[in-house]
Amino acid sequence: MKKYTLAVVSVLTLLFAACNASKETKSTGGNLYDTTWELEYISGPRIAFEGLFPNKKPQITFDQKETKVYGNNGCNGYSAPYTLKGKSLTFGEPGPATMMFCEGGGEQQFLQQMKKITSYEIDKDGKLNLIQGDVPMMRFKKVAKQ
Repeated sequence: MKKYTLAVVSVLTLLFAACNASKETKSTGGNLYDTTWELEYISGPRIAFEGLFPNKKPQITFDQKETKVYGNNGCNGYSAPYTLKGKSLTFGEPGPATMMFCEGGGEQQFLQQMKKITSYEIDKDGKLNLIQGDVPMMRFKKVAKQ
């Protein structure tokens, strides 16, 4: 009887551990994808956030299959390759973008910050933080499921 009880407890422990590992995978990488993220904070500029992006806030969407991000930088559309290894995240040079003239000057600030990113985290509130070294440089909130 003791062997049977030990076997049942062992199996239940393994199942519980597998379920927790699955949840962790979904809460880190899973939340990064299938979502459009909207910028709500950017570090660096001395201009107020609303002044940088008076008409539209930048958005980013991660395409897992193509390993590219795309979105709007507050004015023009953009896309760029990215490399993701665990929590380490880097962005390549942005590809072709639309060429509209926009107010605020936030477009260049946004693209320059993207090049400096070294990692990411999704915090307990579900916000995406793009980090340079140890410092969160940009924070995004979820705006839509795809």
